[in-house]
Amino acid sequence: METSSRFEVEQLLLPLRRLHERVRDAVVVACEQSAVEDLARVADEDGEGDTIYAVDRVSEALLVEIFASEIATLAPLVLIGEGLAEGQIVLPSGTPEAAAVWRIIVDPIDGTRGLMYQKRSAWVLTGVAPNRGSATNLQDITLALQTEIPLVKQHLSDSLWAMRGVGASGERFNRLTGERLPLRLRPSQALSIRHGFAGLARFFPGVREELAAIDEEVVRGALGEVVHGKAHCFEDQYVSSGGQLYELMAGHDRFIADLRPLMEPLLQQRGLSLGICCHPYDLCTELIARELGVIVTDAFGNAVTALLNLEADVHWAGYANRHIRKEIEPLLQQALKRRGLVAAPNQTAS
Repeated sequence: METSSRFEVEQLLLPLRRLHERVRDAVVVACEQSAVEDLARVADEDGEGDTIYAVDRVSEALLVEIFASEIATLAPLVLIGEGLAEGQIVLPSGTPEAAAVWRIIVDPIDGTRGLMYQKRSAWVLTGVAPNRGSATNLQDITLALQTEIPLVKQHLSDSLWAMRGVGASGERFNRLTGERLPLRLRPSQALSIRHGFAGLARFFPGVREELAAIDEEVVRGALGEVVHGKAHCFEDQYVSSGGQLYELMAGHDRFIADLRPLMEPLLQQRGLSLGICCHPYDLCTELIARELGVIVTDAFGNAVTALLNLEADVHWAGYANRHIRKEIEPLLQQALKRRGLVAAPNQTAS
């Protein structure tokens, strides 16, 4: 990153961190004060992007207010996110899109469903890229941040951020005492997925059996047949892409792949629709993982180059290190080729 552009993006870091913290605190308060049934109420099922639940509305008003008053005053920007008119707005109001310096993509609550039922933490996600118009993609992101929205019964909250080519940093915040401590995450250095957590995302009905079959094929290819009374490896279906990236960064998981967009041809054969998928705003913090040494690719081993919009369906794979990639990626490629899943639908770059 050039020195001048690094300085400019550094100016956004602190106000974005403050924004994340205010969103986190507001959502936690809403969860403390509201019944699960109220938070889980569907607020908008017809807009672009994922279904919007009542808990999502808590963060949306704050988002635009803070961007307009504290961040767009530093440099004009295009804000991309769910709940915005046509999926994006230009700030300050009235600024031509071409005059914006940054395109900032945000998911104010990634992992809504787990949070609203108080099952698992959600995450505030933000990626900042120089404005290249509609051609701007995930690989253009130069600053990324993600902040944990903890469960009501959880007193610790982690925040992570990274600038491209500079490295990643983190902080652990104690909600009870206000104490902030440096957080140093380290991806797994294991040579194999054996005895670790690894697997494919298969959160929703439709083609779970096919995703499970690919998972089984890959694991058996890597580890052989299961021995009676023993476990080869384990899986964890964390319904949050930001959360999945965190698990890789923290050394908890060794391999994760989300292949849902590749299932579209099979679903069409069955007369079914694809349903919900990972989108660019869900993966906008993958830069942090890469800066920590996690290897993040698309399903075919290439950089993830989805455009910064709400529509693209993104497939991706994360490997904790090069040894895990060497063990798993060839088997994953074979499993996809055997099924004729060799195209990359809806994921285009400039």
